[in-house]
Amino acid sequence: AETLSGEGPFPVFAPADEAFAALPAGTIEALLAVPAGALTDILLYHVVPGKVMAADVVGLDGQTVETVGGQPLTITVDGDTVQINDATVTVTDIETSNGVIHVIDTVLIPEE
Repeated sequence: AETLSGEGPFPVFAPADEAFAALPAGTIEALLAVPAGALTDILLYHVVPGKVMAADVVGLDGQTVETVGGQPLTITVDGDTVQINDATVTVTDIETSNGVIHVIDTVLIPEE
């Protein structure tokens, strides 16, 4: 919350509800039990610094960007399909007061 309440801008790759539902049973409950641990790491893995709109993302094909949590994400563009690691971007450019949300179909899990 502290990171995202700042001025930003913060592009967030937000998993759709279906992405959370696809996680193995008990995963969300386990993460919520210790929010300062893996849950924080996962949340920060979905946020990158700077203003990144959909038009900017398509120009980043094959590049790696660093998240605010310090982990890399790889962007792949194939025609109209944009992937962040193995997640496909399904909705783009939902502007907020301090950034933009891009909806993805998978929860991104940082490597250990």
